[in-house]
Amino acid sequence: MAKESLKAREVKRAKLVERYAEKRARLKAEGDYIGMSQLPRNSAATRLHNRCKLTGRPKGYMRQFGVSRIQFREMASAGLIPGIKKASW
Repeated sequence: MAKESLKAREVKRAKLVERYAEKRARLKAEGDYIGMSQLPRNSAATRLHNRCKLTGRPKGYMRQFGVSRIQFREMASAGLIPGIKKASW
């Protein structure tokens, strides 16, 4: 389980990215890299991390399902993910 402070930091970054996305795109189209450098660093989309929606785990993230590999395996074993069959794992 990830710390609550780390989860909150990611939420804050996501809000900044959303707030400055249009301005960042406009500055980039104009070629104004000095203006882009004056924006907050955490407003860049590359600073976001993918985290498991259930546990907040940053590693082993599966984009298609939005959860970590561990949670995916547990959910598949419990039959919560349709179309996934447990083979030999």
